[in-house]
Amino acid sequence: MSGLDVWVDGVGLWSSQLADFAALREVLAGRPPQPPQPPPRRPAAATLPANERRRAPESVLLAVEVAGQAVAMSGQDAAGVACVFASSHGDQAITDYMCATLAQVPTELSPIRFHNSVHNAAVGYWTIATGCHAPSTAIAAQRASFGAGLLEAASQVCSEQRPVLLVCSDYLGNGPLLEVTACTQPFGCALLLMPTRSPRSLARLRLTLTTTAASSTLDEPLASWRQANPSATALPLLARLAQGDGSCHIAAAAQLGLQIDMESVA
Repeated sequence: MSGLDVWVDGVGLWSSQLADFAALREVLAGRPPQPPQPPPRRPAAATLPANERRRAPESVLLAVEVAGQAVAMSGQDAAGVACVFASSHGDQAITDYMCATLAQVPTELSPIRFHNSVHNAAVGYWTIATGCHAPSTAIAAQRASFGAGLLEAASQVCSEQRPVLLVCSDYLGNGPLLEVTACTQPFGCALLLMPTRSPRSLARLRLTLTTTAASSTLDEPLASWRQANPSATALPLLARLAQGDGSCHIAAAAQLGLQIDMESVA
């Protein structure tokens, strides 16, 4: 595959330590995020109507929060932006609940919670809330979910010549699933990708497929954050975007990777 060139016009980020992309920039510059206190316990997800926020699971709130941040930074109208939502594990809390309920009292399984268990629940909430009728995609590729989602989103940008929103998020694990997933803290991020440069563009990315899935190394605390959540495999790229020029490598499948060369906007 020849290189795919896309422009980044918006970035969203939320974790237990960072409320947005600006906070990551502060951390990498050696300054405490402002305000200094950690983000609220739950993502705000202000894009959702109040009734939807109350009934949506935290996995959906996380995805919608970072999606809203990226779209707001880009200045795009969410209603016309295609989207790719990636997650390694989906909603682990609901999966744990359903497994336990089916094993013990299957007739008491909640239809509402089952409704929220499907892998495309977050993109469903997003498209309904924003009135988006553009194409949407849900992807899972274990710890390579961010790289797989980035490859899909960039391919759509280049082939369709349209903006595409990439969202990748995982909430912390729950119950016996936690022993399998080792996902101990929430992390979500989003990129608004464009086919051409705009006045809001932050950087140009050139993506090239490689035959190795090894990811770039990270310093602390980013290395620990990446280990604690599969969606945080995006951190090498997010760090380059926060600091300026650079290159990184991210897994896109079991035996495929993405070499990402970035050129920041002067």
